Order: sequence, then C-alpha cells, then structure tokens
Amino acid sequence: MTKALEGVRILDMTHVQSGPTCTQLLAWFGADVIKVERPGTGDATRGQLRDVPDADSLYFTMLNSNKRSVTLNTKSEQGQAIFAKLIASCDVMVENFAPGAIDRMGFPWEKIQEINPRMIYASVKGFGPGPYVDCKVYENVAQCTGGSASTTGFDPGPPLVTGAQIGDSGTGLHLALGIVAALSQRETTGRGQRVECAMQDGVLNLCRVKLRDQQRLAHGPLKEYPQYPNGTFGAATPRAGNASGGGQPGWIVKCKGWEQDPDSYVYVITQAASFHELAKAIGRADWLEDPEWNTPEARLPKLDQVFEEIERWTMTKTKFEVMDILNPLNVPCGPILSMKELAEEPSLRATGTVVEVDHPERGPYLTVGNPIKLSDSLTEVERSPLLGEHTDEILKDVLGFSDEEIAAAKEAGAV
Repeated sequence: MTKALEGVRILDMTHVQSGPTCTQLLAWFGADVIKVERPGTGDATRGQLRDVPDADSLYFTMLNSNKRSVTLNTKSEQGQAIFAKLIASCDVMVENFAPGAIDRMGFPWEKIQEINPRMIYASVKGFGPGPYVDCKVYENVAQCTGGSASTTGFDPGPPLVTGAQIGDSGTGLHLALGIVAALSQRETTGRGQRVECAMQDGVLNLCRVKLRDQQRLAHGPLKEYPQYPNGTFGAATPRAGNASGGGQPGWIVKCKGWEQDPDSYVYVITQAASFHELAKAIGRADWLEDPEWNTPEARLPKLDQVFEEIERWTMTKTKFEVMDILNPLNVPCGPILSMKELAEEPSLRATGTVVEVDHPERGPYLTVGNPIKLSDSLTEVERSPLLGEHTDEILKDVLGFSDEEIAAAKEAGAV
C-alpha cells in the first residue's frame, strides 16, 4: 500500500510546535521529512520540559515522529552550499522562524526560486501584513490576538486561554492543508509558490462562530448566551462560560463523585428534537404538558433552571451512567474525559489515535497518532529522530556525497 505523500520530500526548518505539527502530519502521510537542526543543540524542545535525564523531551518526541534529522551549520560557507543542495533536492521547505530569518541566512524567496522553481516555501508567521507583522508570537499570544481569549471564560471574569493549542498546532494544521493544495496546483502549473499562515488568522478561523455572534449582536441580545435575559450585553461578543455557542443550548453539569473527582462532569445539550426524552429521563415529564416549558422559546429565558434540574439528576449518576442512559435517547452529551482516561482508552489505541512508541533513550512513551484516517494510506507512527541521526544518510543518499566529502564537511564544521 502506497502512502498519500510518498515521493514528496520536505525540507523541515521548523522548531518548537507550530511548524513541527505541520511537518509531522506530512510525514505521517508518507512524505520524506528532513529536519535540519543546529549541530550540538538541535530543536530547542529537545531539552525543554525534560522528564528523563539526558533524553529528548516528550515535547520534542511527540511533535517529530517519522522524520529524519540532519545537523547543519548554515552560517558556514560549506553549510550554506549544502543547504542550497537540499533546496534543490526537495519539494517543500517549511519554516517558522522569526520574520526575515531565512532572508538573513542568505536565502530570500527570489534566490530559492532560482535554485528550485518548483519549490513550495511554506511559513508560519505570527501576523499577516499590518501593524504587528514584525512581532513574534507564541501560543497564548495568538489566542489573545485571534479572538479566542476574549470569548473564553465566565462573565464576569477575566479572559482565558484554552488548553488546546489552537495557535501553534491549529496553525500548523492550516499550513499543512496549504502545502497539499500548493502541491496539487504545481501538478498543473509546474511552479512552486509561497504558502503563509499567520497564527492570528488561524485562531480567528477557529473562532469564526464568535465573529458570527459579533454581527448578530447588532440586531439584539444573543439569546443562547447565559447573559440573556437577566444580564447585560456590551459592544463585543461576550464570554459565554460553558454555553454551546450554537443554536442548541448546552452546559457542563456535575455527576456523582464530583466532590473528589475534578473531571466528574458531563456536557448535556438540550436539543429540541430530543428534549421530550431528556425531560422524561430526569423525572420532569410534567414539563412536556406545561406551556411554560414545552417549547424552546419558553425555555430559553429559564435555561439556568433547566440545567439545575438536569444537574440534580446527573449528580445521582456517574458520567458514564449518564452516557449509557442518554445516548440511546439521542440526547447529545459527552463525559469530561481527563488526559489519564484518554491515555488509557482502548478504542483510541485500536484506531491509532493514541500510540505507544519505543525510544532508544527514554524507552516507551505515548503520543498522539494521525487524527486523519485514509482508507488507502495507513499511518505508521515511528519514533522521533535523535539529533543528527541521519546526517550521513541524507548527505549520501539525497545529495550524493561520497564518504570523503562527508568527512570533509564534518571537518569543516558544516555538519
């Protein structure tokens, strides 16, 4: 069985999270990803948040599966010559350095095009053209500048960032799609092109429903938000707590054991189509004959009371018992699953969403596998490379260096 991106070679100039997320996804689909790292140190995340002495951190291993590592000193003359050969030998170059870093290395887009007109040059940036174009961005900054933080949390209360890495990993996923689109277009045009994803743009794309609500706000209160009907709305989309953010009211409610277990909760949506079954399940069948409760319009101003009644019932059940009862009734709901529960979930292991990988320095570790499943392109998750593990192999097999030339490059400190 061939893989979707087999035959595509990626020059991976990325580090930390946003870029490596992109290139790892391409590697999972079969691309040959050559990760270029600084001699002696490599990607900064190899040593960040290290939990096993003298071994690559989980931060690094979980973002660099299925790649090959070459060390290269791009500040040396010979190192730059090798870098130019890599550009000529690859289909895509991906980078997430600070603005202008690749240009300062001596490889602006114009020179890259001269070396390889078919090259696709993909970049993660913090911001697109505008007042902040030269600013560096990290995960939480992207969440704040992309609209996520202002709409996350409880009102009243401060803005909050989410635990999901929507700035870094989210933008990496966007960039991967852009690269695949550019590869497809190259089949027609024969030309490479620039692909850029700004983290602010990526976060805003993931927050598009909040931009929707910003426009709806001009025409009256947002009735599915907890501020309605007794709270107040300002000029901007407010923080909505655990409200679903859509037309179907939802909330997180406590389950049996919540006093000891911080994740003993379940999310329940009071969808109109299944409300009659939900009402009967929680012992409030009387609502179905009461015009004060038996229509969505009647319930909307009293959603806090609706969820108080639901919670009174869920607190007598575990979150999994709630699921067992409500799922057959087609009531949308989901347990709050901890990272421990997800790591131990057999179904996620069976589908390859959670994978155990063996590493020569740190031993077995868990990682997230490919979340995108193709029926004719299976993903085999391989361990991350050791620093410079494939330097000789890449110089010989990709660039055609002889043993003598490899030895000379090492002597010159180029690799």
